[in-house]
Amino acid sequence: MGKHILDLRNRIVSNFREENWDEVALLTGLSDLIHGHPRLLRSLSWGDEDYSGTVLDVVTIIAQNNSQALSVLETYLDEKFPDETNYISAKPSQKKITFAPNVFQIPELSVESDLVAVMMPFQAEFSNVYEAIKTGCIASGLRCLRADDIWDEATIIQDIFNLIFRAQVVIVDFTGKNSNVMYETGIAHTLGKLVIPLCQSMNDIPFDMSHHRVLKYLPNREGLSSLETKLAEKLRNSSARQDIQQNYDIPF
Repeated sequence: MGKHILDLRNRIVSNFREENWDEVALLTGLSDLIHGHPRLLRSLSWGDEDYSGTVLDVVTIIAQNNSQALSVLETYLDEKFPDETNYISAKPSQKKITFAPNVFQIPELSVESDLVAVMMPFQAEFSNVYEAIKTGCIASGLRCLRADDIWDEATIIQDIFNLIFRAQVVIVDFTGKNSNVMYETGIAHTLGKLVIPLCQSMNDIPFDMSHHRVLKYLPNREGLSSLETKLAEKLRNSSARQDIQQNYDIPF
């Protein structure tokens, strides 16, 4: 049932607009749940990061309390969006595009709802940072991979694209203004992933990303411990339907 609910969540996030929720509310008689939910339609309208988690909340409530309404929702999805079989985005979109990249191939893979992809410099001084990120992911019930954890393809860019494609969330560390991380962030945004930016200095954040909320950390023991805690909280909140309004500034 859990995987089934996640599949429904992914289909809804990839396809629904507000009018689709209006129609589902009418067909299921769940207007109080759908229109009365404090975050559902608001997060959809604003494209907020917590929309995917909010949809999961609503679908879970329906599955646990009204099996007939769940069947109506499934039928509605099958009839309204019959050709949608792959769902790679973690965010809603008013418009959809079809693209055919020539630098890498679209893999025969699906999104793994518990997978976090990490894009960061590979230098040795970032080893402890990566360990902190992994600990934060594990604490929130998720697993994470970095491109150097895998070697499935002949080219590194294909492995990176495959990893971003599979992930529900992409963590990017802009420390040092690494050009590879910038490029990989663009891929993640294009694929509609939930991107969580990190940095040691706000001066490393690209201007085009300056409006995003950033999790700032210091690379010492206490700073990395705080990074683990704040990242786990951010990941849990993203899937627990809570909107996070402040920048993170982790102290010494």
